[in-house]
Amino acid sequence: MNKKRVVVIGGTGLIGSRVVRILEAAGHDPVVAALETGVNTITGEGLSAVMKGADAVVDVSNAPSFEQKAVQEFFETSGKNIARAEAQAGVRHHVLLSIVGSDRMPENGYFNAKVIQEGVAITSGIPFSIVRSTQFFEFLGGIADGNTVDGVVRLSGGMFQPIAADEVAAALADVAVGSAIRGTVEIAGPERQPFDVYIRRYLQAAGDPRPVERDPSARYFGGTVLVDSLVPLAQARLGELNLEHWLNRRVAA
Repeated sequence: MNKKRVVVIGGTGLIGSRVVRILEAAGHDPVVAALETGVNTITGEGLSAVMKGADAVVDVSNAPSFEQKAVQEFFETSGKNIARAEAQAGVRHHVLLSIVGSDRMPENGYFNAKVIQEGVAITSGIPFSIVRSTQFFEFLGGIADGNTVDGVVRLSGGMFQPIAADEVAAALADVAVGSAIRGTVEIAGPERQPFDVYIRRYLQAAGDPRPVERDPSARYFGGTVLVDSLVPLAQARLGELNLEHWLNRRVAA
């Protein structure tokens, strides 16, 4: 095996910590880069040092605020600082986690910010791989909470195909130790259902009594959800865990 040194930006978070564990288990040398380890992608502090000897960088960082202007500034500034440090260190593979449909929901400020971040990676001159993922199972409760009005969860009937965080991390780790794609790969869960149907399934399995109603005017972070807004349009890498398997694993853990 060709052992790789991989810097994981956001390596203490939901996805990043999993990427680190997977890389370690496979015999690679992951390096955690986060505020907790002295790396600040906005100020640039610690970036040059952490990049030394790196074969690849996986960026799964997230903005501290979801306010549209703030999140755009975060991803643009962070992306440029990371690219500059990569170029100085001679890093030859930048892997970025993005979102399926990020370029198809113009009213969604967070999605727009991810498109900006993708653009920074594409134009940086560093060989890159963009991994666009659908929403994570781990976010389903928060999605339900954010769309609850007067005790009723109101969601669009657009298609929804969430994936487990463990499988997102596995895909990122796999891409990171390979050659740069110089393009985009999409990943999603194995099941596709209307948004409201899927969240109803989740709440019922979780014992949450809140009713779920289909509302064509319901938005997702400000964006209109059309039939295919949140799902891959073409071939995608599919995870194996469906909702029930994921829930069972959580209970077992």
